[in-house]
Amino acid sequence: MDLILKYFPELSDVQIQQFEALQPLYESWNSKINVISRKDIQSLYLKHVLHSLAIAKVVQFKPQSHVLDVGTGGGFPGIPMAILYPDTRFYLADSIQKKIKVVRAVASSLGLNNVTANHIRAEQVEGSFDFIISRAVTTMPSFVKWVKHKVKKHHRHDLKNGILYLKGGDLSEELSSYPKATIYPIKDFFDPSFFETKKVVHLPLKFKNTKGFAKIPKT
Repeated sequence: MDLILKYFPELSDVQIQQFEALQPLYESWNSKINVISRKDIQSLYLKHVLHSLAIAKVVQFKPQSHVLDVGTGGGFPGIPMAILYPDTRFYLADSIQKKIKVVRAVASSLGLNNVTANHIRAEQVEGSFDFIISRAVTTMPSFVKWVKHKVKKHHRHDLKNGILYLKGGDLSEELSSYPKATIYPIKDFFDPSFFETKKVVHLPLKFKNTKGFAKIPKT
C-alpha cells in the first residue's frame, strides 16, 4: 500500500480505504477461486494494482468518460482504475464466468458504483467507449480486431480515443503495422525493477458506427 501512496499521494480517505481493502479481499477470494497467481498474491500492490495504475500516468480520465476493460480477469486494470477515477464509468468484461463473479464481489465490497462487470466475449460487447484498456490478453493485431468498432467519435482527452494496453517485452514486431502507436515505458513512472520492461501502449482507433452507447448485455 505504501507503493500506491508514494506515486499517488493525493488520494482521498475513501480511496485509501478502498485500496487498503484490496489485499484481504483478494486473499479471501483467491482461496476459493484462483484469479491471481498464488506466488503473486503477496505482491498484489506491485504486480497488479500499481501496474494497473500506470495507465493513469499516461492519461487522466475525465468525469463521465466510458472505459471498457477487456479480459479483466480478477479485475485488473479495471478495479484499481475505478477506485482512482470514481466519476468514470468502467465496464469490465471477461469470458470466464468465475472471474467475473470475483470482480462483482470485489466491486460490491468496495462500494464501486461506477463498475459494471459481465461474463461476455470482447466481440459481443455493444456500445462505444472513450478508451479500451487491457493487460496483455493477446497480441495487438488480435486485440484490435476485437475492439476496433467500439470507440466514441468525439475526443475529450489529450490522447485520442482508442486502446491503452499494458504489455512487456520487445513490441517492435507486434506493433510494426501500427505506426500511430505510442509506447510509454512504465519505468519512467515507477522505480521498482519489476517495471523495467513493461509498457503502456496507446493506439488511437478511428470511430465506426456502433449499435449502442456504452452497453454490455447481461449474460
